[in-house]
Amino acid sequence: MNITVVLADDHTIVREGMRSILESEADIKVIAEASDGREAVRLVLSLRPDVVVMDIAMPLLNGMEATRQILAAAPSTRVLILSAHCDDAYVEHVMALGAAGYLLKQSSSNMIAEAIRQVHQGVDCFTSSISKHMRRRGKIKPVAGSPESTDLQLTPRELEVLQLVAEGNANKQTADILHISIKTVEKHRHQVMHKLDLPNTASLTRYAIAHGIIESSVQVTIL
Repeated sequence: MNITVVLADDHTIVREGMRSILESEADIKVIAEASDGREAVRLVLSLRPDVVVMDIAMPLLNGMEATRQILAAAPSTRVLILSAHCDDAYVEHVMALGAAGYLLKQSSSNMIAEAIRQVHQGVDCFTSSISKHMRRRGKIKPVAGSPESTDLQLTPRELEVLQLVAEGNANKQTADILHISIKTVEKHRHQVMHKLDLPNTASLTRYAIAHGIIESSVQVTIL
């Protein structure tokens, strides 16, 4: 039986490359692709794949929050992170969330296919440099200033609002995406600023970039 896979990455060329690699594997079948974290969650809940190959930096909903939502709603799906980021904070955070593996995008095609097989079989799989780091540290600890320290302060909904606002979405756009009222968006936005002691949207955007919630290349409009 084929291992069913959903690919989640906001770069079309990366998804096309991964699909091309995996289509040559007789036991792996890519059943869908997502270009943002919110679409990834929707596809997983609809299709229930065996494995999700997940990028971290994605629009609308970053890969860390998408991973949390997927594992909460579909715990039988295994999440394999494939990212350009090798920072300790990213690795520790997604591991704490329950990701089954973490590979860097410069990994070989054979390594990606084998990692999908391993996580499907229940074996955690990490790039060798990350494995060495894990052995040195012995266990996972939240890092001051890491994405996980943000999670300790903000609710999941507040994290979603933080990302959407930091990406330049107006309150109405954010409300439409989250299917909530504008008043609720405003409430969450004020709570985020209060909890993080941020005076305005510009500082909120800088915070989101510094904590890996959005990429610095995202084009934002300061409201």
